[in-house]
Amino acid sequence: MNTITKACETLFALNKPKGYLVTRSDDLGRKTVYSLLPQWAFDNGWMPIGRLDLESKGLLLFTRSGKINDMLTKPGNCKKIYEVWVRGFVTQEHIEQARVGVESKYGLLKAKVEKLGIGGAKTKLKIELEEGKNRHIRRLFGALKDPKFGTNLKVISLSRVSIGSFDSKIESGTWRFLSIEEEKLLLKKS
Repeated sequence: MNTITKACETLFALNKPKGYLVTRSDDLGRKTVYSLLPQWAFDNGWMPIGRLDLESKGLLLFTRSGKINDMLTKPGNCKKIYEVWVRGFVTQEHIEQARVGVESKYGLLKAKVEKLGIGGAKTKLKIELEEGKNRHIRRLFGALKDPKFGTNLKVISLSRVSIGSFDSKIESGTWRFLSIEEEKLLLKKS
């Protein structure tokens, strides 16, 4: 096995499907991401780096290293890219407002936004975050109004497509270790 494909076993990625909680267990008996992973991930203390809410899907990294976790979650250290469908018409003014930020009870919510397309009364966006607060994207767009209907915009689909330099296409519900090269590149840029 060469160094490009050999795994370091310091980081692994899961493509989280919608409907799974990013937690070790749930008092309400809901499915957690650990049900998609081998038992050793739970038993050996592998922890998710960051979160995705129950309704979100996409890349999620795991590590046993608190140092790596801190490095990849520290604001400004590691950008995350999302593809999002929003119910409503996202205007250039919304994109500018998202860049500047929207005050909320959770603090200032801001993001770099690029419009990818429109489908009916929905807008597809590419979102870049360098700091993610709890339900950041959903709350940011929920604070903005659709100019045509006067209702709040609503995120109806959210998928994380990359974390830093890592954007591997992994089938939904599956996981794999990062290669040595992928890990070096990700940690070097963080």
